[in-house]
Amino acid sequence: MTTWKDFADLKAVRRLEELARNPYNLARPDSLPPERIAACKASACGFDLLYATQRIDDEVLAALQDLAVEAGLIEQFKTMKSGAVMNRIIGQASEERQVLHTASRDVFSDAPLAPAATAQAKEQLSRLKQFLADVDSGAICNEQGEPFIAMLQVGIGGSDLGPRALYLALEKYRLPGRKAAFIANVDPDDAAAVLASLDLSRTLINVVSKSGTTLETRTNEELVRAALVHAGLNPTRHLVAVTGAGSPMDDPAKYLAAFHMYDYIGGRYSATSMVGGVTLGFALGYDAFIEVLRGAHEMDNTAEQQDIRTNLPLLMAMLGIWNRNFLGYNTVAVLPYSQALLRFPAHLQQCDMESNGKQVSRLGTPVTWKTGPIVWGEPGTNGQHAFYQLIHQGTETVPTEFIGFRRPQHGSDITVSGTTSQQKLVANMLAQSLALALGREHENPNKRFTGNRPSSVLITDQLTPYTMGALLALYENRIALQGFCWNINSFDQEGVQLGKVLADRLLGVLAGTKVLGPDAPESSLLKAAGMVSGQQ
Repeated sequence: MTTWKDFADLKAVRRLEELARNPYNLARPDSLPPERIAACKASACGFDLLYATQRIDDEVLAALQDLAVEAGLIEQFKTMKSGAVMNRIIGQASEERQVLHTASRDVFSDAPLAPAATAQAKEQLSRLKQFLADVDSGAICNEQGEPFIAMLQVGIGGSDLGPRALYLALEKYRLPGRKAAFIANVDPDDAAAVLASLDLSRTLINVVSKSGTTLETRTNEELVRAALVHAGLNPTRHLVAVTGAGSPMDDPAKYLAAFHMYDYIGGRYSATSMVGGVTLGFALGYDAFIEVLRGAHEMDNTAEQQDIRTNLPLLMAMLGIWNRNFLGYNTVAVLPYSQALLRFPAHLQQCDMESNGKQVSRLGTPVTWKTGPIVWGEPGTNGQHAFYQLIHQGTETVPTEFIGFRRPQHGSDITVSGTTSQQKLVANMLAQSLALALGREHENPNKRFTGNRPSSVLITDQLTPYTMGALLALYENRIALQGFCWNINSFDQEGVQLGKVLADRLLGVLAGTKVLGPDAPESSLLKAAGMVSGQQ
């Protein structure tokens, strides 16, 4: 029997609605005394979350703790980790799957919560370790006996965004003479540009698709195969697959090696499975990938704690609930002050918006409360010279999550005017948080900043494989906990299916395999777009 409860039925919601009528005013005089800043700090896995610049006080925090307890968020999280079927809508046709991305990094536990899934993760890691050892030793090489120096990952959505974000974040740690590249978009110009940048004779192609039938991935795979043949190369000596067991891609006659992904790991949560592991292991080394898993595992353990003040994923989840449901803010900006995290906000866009962009509860009824916010972001300080104008003085309040590091990855820096570049970077980040909160009075209304705009700062020493894994799991777990609180299924993505169905109809018309009436919107739209000369 499920104990899932609708958000609107939770008693703590009534209390929070009362508190939201007079929320903490960050712009009032003395709103950020030293004792508040010191008290509003939570730590885990080397990260410090500074949240004094959120519009909360102790009473709100206590009510958010009550909401988390009443909704059973930690119990639901542990239930998820233990292998219960969480991907479901009661009384409606749904995927009915376990949700076990955490099992892919529970490999460090002596008593994993989902032993069968963790055993499969260990088996895949063992196969990956041997594969990489064979590449390192030259047992796997090209037809000329030369070592492979690049891996091109071909995939889309969760088979691209997470792995790409992690690779770019950790590129500093790549092995000498190794690199990775990515093709996701079905845009042929993108594929042509990426292929032109590679020596295909020394490149492994990692094709990632759970079903083995994803249209964009299948198209790009054929494009890459054609490029290999054109270069006089044998594709089977270059192609690796990451796919579901028994899929059309699980074929040793067509691929040098095939690694498996499982139905219980959704694409957007798959970066710590073989979906990310093969390319990250090749480019960074097996040990670096293990450190990513270790950081994620330890943040998963943190997410099991009941206390909102020590559980960073829970705290971030509930602060987001406060901003979204009680203060009425529709969006959240994730702003990393690290160029290496260039694509991390894009990964979070998918992970959060595909997970929590839902309007039906797990009980099969329309929700009567707001669910996932619009998530976006870019690295600072570049953003300060772009969209920060709106978040400071625009008519839309944008809760902001800053991410920073005390030390640079590369260790090289310069002191100018008494401070290093990294100090300037962090100072700018902290200054933005203060400016959003405090605002500024001015006799010129155009120079006035209203302030009272919430933000938080997440900071750690340095961006490493371990901290990247912890950061990834922090946001994954925050997203899942919010979905549990809203009582929605965060693990399906029906919203992307209708577009695929209509795209197939349009492609059928273009290929001449489908005939539609002249008044069909597909036919009319193709003609208006100049894709056909007349009605089909």
